[in-house]
Amino acid sequence: MGLQDADANDAGFGARIRSAIFWRSGSQIVSQIMSWVVTLAVIRLLDPADYGLFAMTQVILNFATFLNGYGLVSALVQSDTVETHRLRQAFTIMLLLNGALALLQLAIAPLAADYYDQPMVANLLRVQALLYLSTPFLSVPEAIMGRALDFKRPALVNLIAAAASAGVALTGALSGWGVWTLVFAPIAGFWVKAAGYVLATGFKPIPTFDFRGTGAMVAYGASLLSGQLFWIVQSQADIFIGGRVLDPHQLGLYAEALFLTQIFVSKFVPPLNDVAFPAYARMQKDVSRVSWSFCKAVKLLLLLTCPIYLGMAVTAEPLVETLFGAKWLEMAPFVAILALAMPFMTLQVMFAPVSNALGRPGTTARVAAVGAVLMPAAFLIGIQFGAIGLAWAWLIAFPILTAVTARLAGGPMGLRTIDLIRAAAPGLGCSVLMAGMVLMADSLLPAISAPVRLAILVPLGGAAFLGALLLCARDTLKELVALVIRRAPPVQAAA
Repeated sequence: MGLQDADANDAGFGARIRSAIFWRSGSQIVSQIMSWVVTLAVIRLLDPADYGLFAMTQVILNFATFLNGYGLVSALVQSDTVETHRLRQAFTIMLLLNGALALLQLAIAPLAADYYDQPMVANLLRVQALLYLSTPFLSVPEAIMGRALDFKRPALVNLIAAAASAGVALTGALSGWGVWTLVFAPIAGFWVKAAGYVLATGFKPIPTFDFRGTGAMVAYGASLLSGQLFWIVQSQADIFIGGRVLDPHQLGLYAEALFLTQIFVSKFVPPLNDVAFPAYARMQKDVSRVSWSFCKAVKLLLLLTCPIYLGMAVTAEPLVETLFGAKWLEMAPFVAILALAMPFMTLQVMFAPVSNALGRPGTTARVAAVGAVLMPAAFLIGIQFGAIGLAWAWLIAFPILTAVTARLAGGPMGLRTIDLIRAAAPGLGCSVLMAGMVLMADSLLPAISAPVRLAILVPLGGAAFLGALLLCARDTLKELVALVIRRAPPVQAAA
């Protein structure tokens, strides 16, 4: 009877896991599609200067978000048991912390406006302080549902919040709100989500000022900050440096080009890394197997991403005009340069789950520290050449950061440079051949509209890439087909 109960419990737990994956991934895909469609519509209605002003505020918001105490939520999820009193303690700490961040942002708003020499930045930051006040109402209910593996209710709330944010964004863009559209849309989304989470969980947001026993929870949250700090410095340095020198129009062109070129690496690679971490952790006793698996992952991922990035680089002009409209055509040179840097970024971010799975989080921190020095230095040099210099800084500095990462993180798993080059060669080499064919074909096309031009070049590029694979990397193509068609790799693949 005991075994039957255990089997029943295991089956129930497995069903909850499957339900969690379905609701979390499904709702994320739907809300992301909704967000992208609305984003493209809004971009067509707003001006680059609006996005430049908004980008200036994001430096401060992202840095403050890094301090907003979400690590406390992780501590709650990891605890064996969580009483109502502990939830109220966490809520109160989050309320005090984020209230302090809101007041701090109000105080530094005029200083930020002076730094950028843009008075409007102060007004934007004052209103955006409302975002922090929603965090306590989001984080604690999220922890409650996360512990219960309840992703159905938050999925439904997230969809409603995404729809609310999209509605405000479209209303603002059509009503001529300008940059305020970009401010009010996320505020609406966050507060609708906060209200929905509180209602879904029945959590009563009543503060308590009895903080006895919260030391471990606060210490855990603080322990997550160091590595994140380096990443914040690296990822926000370009806007922080460029915003002081560039006018909002030029900064907006750069910021949106970066957004477009980073969509894949920022939205699709992190979930793959979440899956990779436990997989590498199981192999940690067999370092050679880790190295082999990592190279296999590099080969297949670059086989998928390199044609996207290089195709984006050589079709930047019709791509930008088709997606964003003619008034954004000045963005095309930025897209062409930044897209060439993204294969290196894709490769670089793949190392973190390996280092963490091998029990070497210090390696990840050292890599982040190198990036926090290298990238700002590159941006300081690049900004001397204007906005386009920031794009060139990515293309010149990120390959260096990737090489340093491979050296620091690859050593512990026995990764040889030649193995990494061989793994990257099929995707990168065939993509270069494809890009050359597309450029040649583009030069022969008559004067036609951007959508028609893109409709010709994209399938042509796909056919050229497939042909290059058949000629130069047939075995790699077979591996990719096997991965897509089969549920599990053949036994021989592990040899």
